[in-house]
Amino acid sequence: MPSPQLPRAVFAMDPVHLPLLFPPPLMERLRCTADIDPGLVVRDFTDPAAADALASAEVLITGWGCPHLDTGALTAAPKLHAVLHAAGSVRSLVGDALWERGVKVSSAVTGNAVPVAEYTLAMILLVGKDAFDHRERFRRTHTYPGPAQTAATGNLGRRVGVIGASRVGRRLLELLRPFDLTVLLHDPYVSPAEAAALGAESLSLEDLLRHSDIVSLHAPDIPETHHMLDRGRLALVRDGGVLINTARGALVDHEALADELVSGRLSAVLDVTDPEPLPAASPLYNLPNVFLTPHIAGSLGNELERLGRIVVEELERLVAGLPPAHEVRHADLSRVA
Repeated sequence: MPSPQLPRAVFAMDPVHLPLLFPPPLMERLRCTADIDPGLVVRDFTDPAAADALASAEVLITGWGCPHLDTGALTAAPKLHAVLHAAGSVRSLVGDALWERGVKVSSAVTGNAVPVAEYTLAMILLVGKDAFDHRERFRRTHTYPGPAQTAATGNLGRRVGVIGASRVGRRLLELLRPFDLTVLLHDPYVSPAEAAALGAESLSLEDLLRHSDIVSLHAPDIPETHHMLDRGRLALVRDGGVLINTARGALVDHEALADELVSGRLSAVLDVTDPEPLPAASPLYNLPNVFLTPHIAGSLGNELERLGRIVVEELERLVAGLPPAHEVRHADLSRVA
């Protein structure tokens, strides 16, 4: 019997990411599962050179740099029935036209959540040891701290407030379990019983801010969460508290946050900001109580292979007639990051 015809798949992303997402063994698995040309990567759905590829595409393998899948893109790809996203959230990628057409959408967001949660865990533990403060003091004095300078140092019983039981938030809660920390959670979609099963105590946002030593943001970037940490809510965080943001900069009123950081009342670990990057004149670049990184918490370097592996496995499931293991539904986008 002849072998079944492989589905036609097309890459749509910035080609710079392709070798890390799909190193040779993964690319070979991909080519055994779909009719795909590794040398053809679409970056502009209106490009006449991409017209033939899109016209026959049944599956789009997307990633960072993929343009928005609007009505025009869907018109150019009449056979499209699945989008497999080799990156995180698809919120900015897909729109109503795609959902209305019933195209299946899968994302490697669960794979991207792993390094973000790992980065956050590392920062929580370093903050608990006052590592950044001690580094600054050691640079200035070249002397070891005395007991008075380490009295408040340590992770035993440190209260960590997690805002958002997103994929990253849930992964972080798993990683926090082995440590002697008190974990608090705010998520309007999570019941107290579910929070307890996740290893956390459920609190209102305001109570979480009041009772946490360290606050870590993992909520989705949607209109309802824009500036959810405004001036009033930031004021609820105790003196000496630390904010960690690896989610989206727009969740925080950055003008209000800058005032708190410049005053020295709060400290912060910021992998995301609003705007991104911050203006060159921003004081946050040079404040000793701010640890600022250039959006590195998500998948980078060899971590991209994890995302590619998820996409290959999803395509293999698709060809086998199985439902996606990492399917994204329209309703999901208002609840998780």
